[in-house]
Amino acid sequence: MTIKEYNKAVDDYSDGVYRFILKNIRNKDTARDIVQESYEKLWIRHEIISAAKVKAYLFSTAYHTMIDFIRKESRITYNETINEDENSHENHYSDLNEILHMAIRKLPEAQRSVILLRDYEGYSYNEISEITGLTQSQVKVYIYRARLFLKNYIVNPEKVL
Repeated sequence: MTIKEYNKAVDDYSDGVYRFILKNIRNKDTARDIVQESYEKLWIRHEIISAAKVKAYLFSTAYHTMIDFIRKESRITYNETINEDENSHENHYSDLNEILHMAIRKLPEAQRSVILLRDYEGYSYNEISEITGLTQSQVKVYIYRARLFLKNYIVNPEKVL
């Protein structure tokens, strides 16, 4: 891959990678860091990676970097606890977009990743399989289970009202 192709990859794919990571971890600064690290890894290997494979490489690198970050964060314990008031504004607000995002956050990490790649980013099952390292059958099962969970979560009147 040439420097020109690398710069084109930055222009073409950085927003999509950022959106994908942000939807999963919901932290703008961390998402930017993961995207930056993914492009750094691409630059280190730019002579080996062909321009045709750069999109899949970026998304799979970002995905695996995000997994590493999540695993690292799960080992860290914080002493600060947050007490939520039962009568807070959040508990009585019924914006469906917010409810959908809350439901997506409740999905297991693997299901959340594949549903975001499929429904938000528009990747095919084959592309998702390449990015995540799962088989196509696993991808289809995870997407089915995630959609079923989201449907049941959103249909529940307690969540909407």
